Amino acid sequence: MRIDQKNNGEPFSYSGTANNTEDENRILRETINQLRYELDRYRRTPLMICEVREIFGKNAIIKIPNGNQFFVEVSDECEVLKPGDTIYVEQKNLTIIKKARLMRRYNVEKFINMQRPDATWEDIGGLEDQVREIKEVIELPLKKPQLFKKVGITPPKGVLLYGAPGTGKTLLAKAVASSTNSTFIQIVASELVQKFIGEGAKLVKEVFHLAREKAPSIVFIDELDALAAKRIELGTSGEREVQRTFMQLLSEIDGFKNLDNVKVIGCTNRKDILDPAILRPGRLDRLIFVPLPNRKGREEIFRIHSKDMNLKISSQSKMVEEMDEFTGAEIKAACTEAGYFAIRDNRTHITDSDFFSAIKKVKLSEEIEGKEHLSMFG
Repeated sequence: MRIDQKNNGEPFSYSGTANNTEDENRILRETINQLRYELDRYRRTPLMICEVREIFGKNAIIKIPNGNQFFVEVSDECEVLKPGDTIYVEQKNLTIIKKARLMRRYNVEKFINMQRPDATWEDIGGLEDQVREIKEVIELPLKKPQLFKKVGITPPKGVLLYGAPGTGKTLLAKAVASSTNSTFIQIVASELVQKFIGEGAKLVKEVFHLAREKAPSIVFIDELDALAAKRIELGTSGEREVQRTFMQLLSEIDGFKNLDNVKVIGCTNRKDILDPAILRPGRLDRLIFVPLPNRKGREEIFRIHSKDMNLKISSQSKMVEEMDEFTGAEIKAACTEAGYFAIRDNRTHITDSDFFSAIKKVKLSEEIEGKEHLSMFG
């Protein structure tokens, strides 16, 4: 402190300058501490996510991501664990640090389609018997399970839809899922066949675990013959892996865990090559053949696909006659092509000539495809 001559001899204080210096020092200390914390984060060893298999007091058996299992210690700070918990472990000695608060995510989610189907029974034509059968096996047990208890029978676990391509098998599965308000899990069988040993079986297990969590649900396995073909002794590792995955599918359908409100719908164009194990009673109990539509069926399908079209045709029966032996998919393709013929002529309505040209085009494409198939395999 000194005497300020310009201030009538009053003492002059440096307190303001001192306060500014302390604030600057505090800010610098906080900045240094933050930088040290960030450096420690970069130096810290990352933790590995594992799964608890068994608990033995202060020790446990864990399964690491590559499938190996280890007998490790549990840290004192870790809360109580149980088999099946997801945990964080230290990478060097695999000591369990704490329980992982992670939402369960299935590896199978990238292979499946879980979108709610928008198909209804009104979208299906010419399959009255097939609709009745699939309603009995899938819809009725999900909507009225008490009825089966009163009668004293166990409802079927699933059905197999088989027939020519384009006859409406997938549409039937989507319609019954929509009518029961069930979770629709659609998967292609070939996606379940994986490269590494045990991966395919694990995916099958996760599919049914997910289906039980989302119940009531329908597991729709398309192109079932890619997985459930007749087992033969080829001796190749790939064939053995397919068989392991197939056996896991069989065990999930009629294993120890009850499917309850989970129904299985298989779909194939080649029922003749399926393994008898998947077709026996107790697994896919009901085998539903989906044939080519007859004349009445073709009329219904044509009406469904042309209801929103601006038609100026003389007779619908003529169109149906020209579509003899068409599948439902081919009838839909003919309606779409007829619309394109109208668009090419800058018209907003569809005439007889548009439909006849479209039917001819669909038939021609089928003939070309048949000839190509014969040249490749004939």
